[in-house]
Amino acid sequence: MKLKGKSIIVTGSSQGFGLAAATAFVQEGANVAICARGQEMLRIAQKELARCATGKAKVIAMPADIANPNDVDRLVEYVVSEFGGVDVLLCNAGVYGPKGPIEELDWYDWAKAIGINLNGTVLPCRAVIPHMKKNGKGRIIIMSGGGATKPLPFLSAYATSKAAVVRFAETLAEELMDFQIYVNTVAPGALNTRMLDEVLEAGSELVGEKFYNEMLKIKEQGGTSLEVGTSLCVFLASDESEGITGKLISAVWDPWREFPERLDDLIGTDIFTLRRIIPKDRGKDWGDG
Repeated sequence: MKLKGKSIIVTGSSQGFGLAAATAFVQEGANVAICARGQEMLRIAQKELARCATGKAKVIAMPADIANPNDVDRLVEYVVSEFGGVDVLLCNAGVYGPKGPIEELDWYDWAKAIGINLNGTVLPCRAVIPHMKKNGKGRIIIMSGGGATKPLPFLSAYATSKAAVVRFAETLAEELMDFQIYVNTVAPGALNTRMLDEVLEAGSELVGEKFYNEMLKIKEQGGTSLEVGTSLCVFLASDESEGITGKLISAVWDPWREFPERLDDLIGTDIFTLRRIIPKDRGKDWGDG
């Protein structure tokens, strides 16, 4: 019951990783609010979560487009009225967006993907921060992914927006540090979810042979267990993660369970962050940077 009594919002939580994270939260005793655009799937998810809830944990649901400011404001107001506040926000909603060479993509679709992934992260953060400041503490967890740390040819909207949300999280962490509101991003690993199926359905001619083959291999092998990423999210939502902020954390590769013992190394350093690489970082003797 690491999260007993905490109130948590999970966006994009009617299926996939968002639903898995919401399940982990309610099993740890949290009150959880889920949202997504599809009303029927959201209703089914709410029933499923209610069955998993432990203790007196509550589950509420509200259809919302997290890229729409009015929807987001209504969602947060509803959660505060039902739960009395917001302790944790998990920004999970996201899309790959259009696939193919940038010059051939429909501009509306490209911009819409940026809106969902970037604006759909910033808007919920903006809405919950006043409530967290009032409480004198809070946790914001933002889902990142491979698109944040390496180029993804033919998935430019996804890669661009995911890099942007990581830098937004790093910036927000600095803004909120004095309020004991901690902000981190999570890379959950290669998940076998509907987004992977979407890439395979698009085919190698749109997403590129290399990326297609990588995704096909993940599909065949089953991908990273959802539990790996959800365990990290529970950790970041709990009091165990006190003081950890502004980090991009790989659920699979980083020793995040050791972080409480490594606070002195983590605080005020650029460990586990996005940074510019200069020649000397790669053993070269030219370029002062």
